[in-house]
Amino acid sequence: MKIATYNVNGINGRLPVVLRWLKETTPDIVCLQELKAPLEKFPEQAISDAGYKAIWHGQKSWNGVAILSRSGDIKETRRGLPADPDETQSRYIEAFVDGIVVGCLYLPNGNPAPGPKLVYKLQWFEQLTLHAQQLLTFDLPVVLAGDFNVMPTELDVYKPERWVDDALFRPEVRAAFHNLIAQGWTDALRKLKPNETIYTFWDYFRNAYGRNAGLRIDHFLLNPKMKDLLVAAGVDKDVRGWEKSSDHAPVWITLK
Repeated sequence: MKIATYNVNGINGRLPVVLRWLKETTPDIVCLQELKAPLEKFPEQAISDAGYKAIWHGQKSWNGVAILSRSGDIKETRRGLPADPDETQSRYIEAFVDGIVVGCLYLPNGNPAPGPKLVYKLQWFEQLTLHAQQLLTFDLPVVLAGDFNVMPTELDVYKPERWVDDALFRPEVRAAFHNLIAQGWTDALRKLKPNETIYTFWDYFRNAYGRNAGLRIDHFLLNPKMKDLLVAAGVDKDVRGWEKSSDHAPVWITLK
């Protein structure tokens, strides 16, 4: 089984890229972020024609998350965090798919920092961590996948000294990520590639993709039952170079 996560940066504007990627890589389960589309504007028919069922939590112009499945029904179990700091923002959706609990998330960016946006990010992180603790009580494989807007270590960012004051790399944000991991979650890419330079995002400016000046901010966190199934993980970096592509690349894991 292959599971992928992809911040599409606008599902309708990037639809040809998304459909091409789905056709070429055929992941079984997909988590999408930054749909930037209200509920009624999600391209359900095009996704269905590509062979996927979908559930989504949309919002006009901003945010938005979705889960796709190529192999069967999706049973939605949650839309939004239990104590979401701002229920108007569509940032979390959760489902039971093929025997796996899948949480798809788009964590707040937090910039400019310091300021109210960073406060909101940390509040959201706290609520995610509380919910994640509950998910760890499930006697099932669980994955939290999506755009966490965090570079956990200096290995995850090009020229880390330039990011020390950014909300994606500030000490309190990285601490929140590591507190979440410490509950018992496994960072899938780092489990299999502990010392590699891996990026999942390249800015549109300053030829960042061409220079490989990237960030690793899209992650898979696996509970103990899920961790034992992990056999491979990677980034479809070439997709970032396609015409009119997102500034993120798809990330994937393969399970036994």
